[in-house]
Order: sequence, then structure tokens, then C-alpha cells
Amino acid sequence: MPFQIIRNDITKVECDAVVNAANSTLLGGGGVDGAIHRAAGKGLLLECMQLGGCKTGQAKITGGYKLPCKYVIHTVGPKWRGGTNGEQELLESCYRESLRLALEHGCKSVAFPLISSGVYGYPKDQALKVAVDCITGFLIEHDMLVYLVVFDKSAFQISEKLFKDIATFIDDKYVDTNFFFRRTGRDEWGESTVLGSTEILSPEETDRAILPPEQFQEDTVAESAKESLPMQAPAISLEDVLKREDESFSQALLRKIDEKGMSDSECYKKANVDRKLFSKIRGDVHYHPSKTTAIAFAIALELSLDETKDLLLKAGFALSHSSKFDIIIEYFITNGNYNVFEINEALFAFDQALLGV
Repeated sequence: MPFQIIRNDITKVECDAVVNAANSTLLGGGGVDGAIHRAAGKGLLLECMQLGGCKTGQAKITGGYKLPCKYVIHTVGPKWRGGTNGEQELLESCYRESLRLALEHGCKSVAFPLISSGVYGYPKDQALKVAVDCITGFLIEHDMLVYLVVFDKSAFQISEKLFKDIATFIDDKYVDTNFFFRRTGRDEWGESTVLGSTEILSPEETDRAILPPEQFQEDTVAESAKESLPMQAPAISLEDVLKREDESFSQALLRKIDEKGMSDSECYKKANVDRKLFSKIRGDVHYHPSKTTAIAFAIALELSLDETKDLLLKAGFALSHSSKFDIIIEYFITNGNYNVFEINEALFAFDQALLGV
């Protein structure tokens, strides 16, 4: 089952188990710890008093009480002391031990905070990497729905370099559909030119610009349209079209899986897609996926940009430079990064929909 990053109050997430970033006493504190104890009520504190505390990197389990979950898994994260005192190993242990307890108690869903990233001072980008690596590594072997719950954007941070690289890529590619582009026939100094220069008009100016129609020549309008839609579908031969005219998304996906020599489970896990959803796609030749699901499979199959566009067309979708979501997907594909979880981290950081289900 998939891994999801969500923005929510962890005390309100409905799941089988909530993980509490506790202190070693297990008797409550600040941040997530205090919020969970307040929401659960006194019963949680009374049970915790019987546990005798918990060591850093370990985890213990209690009932959920007034929380919308069956269990609370308490784990004690490490305090950041520069990164040379075993902090990463201890933090990894927190996730592993919490997931082990969830598995032992038959949990199908579990929600984590970003452990140690608050008052314990663990750098947020490094804490995020540990969380994602541990959780996704676990999900390769086990079926469980795992949430990483972020209360606000200040508690979530991808690496500064990656954020800047993606932001620059978006700036280079993004076409704002609220602006109208026309050829003016004059250069930047106002002199007439053969091809003309590009003038950007606001929405209000656009209404005036399109009248009267004789101001525009058919060839310049066509040229302008091409410039504003740089991500057109790849050219394919008529023979290829005729061969695949009746091929649905489901058929194309299954064909690609066979061509890549992948198993079904390997594909849907790499796509961060639920097994039940994959079964629906396999069983229904006319199944129509969401765009995020279709792209998730393209990522799992490590398709090129042109191959991704072709698969999307089977589902009735396309990529566009007027969509930041689409541009971020293009960034990762063109850079050869097909890790769906890292892509979702970036999409979340830019307030975009996530891949998979």
C-alpha cells in the first residue's frame, strides 16, 4: 500500500496507529507529544505511567483512547548534536521499531510525525530523508498505508539546492495562461522588424488587443500559439497510430510492464499505487485513471519524456508548460530521477498534487 505526505493535525488523522514523538518519560511534553496526550485524555497518561519510560531509538505501544485510532506508538527520537553522535542510526531505529510494532499489532495504516525535527533540532531536510528512506524501505516488503503528517510548511523542508533547482526550472519553463502573447512587428527600440518582437499583455489589455481582428495575420497567430504551447505531443507515424488505435491505457501499461521485464507488484509499489487499484486497472481494459496515477506508472516504468507523453495520451491527458505540476514532473524525468517518493517530496513542497494513491 502507498506512502502519503499529508498536511493535517496528527491527532485528527483516522488510522490504526498514530506515532508519538515522545520524550523518554512517556509522560507528555510539548509539541506533538503534548498535543497527542491532550487529545487522548487522561487514560493515555495512566497507561504510559505503567511503561517505565522508553530509551532513545526504541518504541512502545498503548491504546488510542479518545484519539481516532486504535493505538499510539510512542518513540523517542535523538537530539541533534551535530550529526556525529549516532543521531541518524537512532532516528532510523525510531521508524523501524514503530513500524515493527504496527505490523505486530495488525495495523493496516499508521501516521508518523517528522520525528526529532522540532525542539530536538534535527535538520528538517535530513530528518525528512531518514523518514522517507525508512518508510519506503519497509513498504517494499509489507502492505501498509503510511502517512507522514505535516502540520504546516515550516515543519517540512526538502534540500535547499533541490528546491532552488526546481524553482529555476519552473521559471524557465512556466507559461502563465493569464497573459496573451502577440507579435508587435517592432523591436525593443520601436523600430519595424521582419519577424517582430513579443509583447506580453495583461488580461485587460488582451480584450482590447483581440479587436479588431484585422490587426492579426494568420501566420503570426499560429506562430504565437506554438510559442505558448512548447510541450506538444511527440510526432508518431501513421503506421504506429493504426497499429495502436484501439490500445487503451490498461493495455499500454501492461505491455510496458512486460517490455521492462517487471512484475506487477514491483511496478505498482514503485508507482506508490495501491494493489487493489492496480487490480482494477488490470481487470478493466477501459479503466480511466487519474492523471497522477498515470504519471506514477510512467515514473515506475522509468519512461522517457516522449514515452510518458504517449502513455498519458492513452488516458486522455497531456503535459503542459502552463502547469507547475507538469513542469516538476518534466524536471525529474529529464534529470533521470524516477524515485516517486522524492518526486512527491518536491510536489508537496510546491503545493502540488502527489503521485500514486
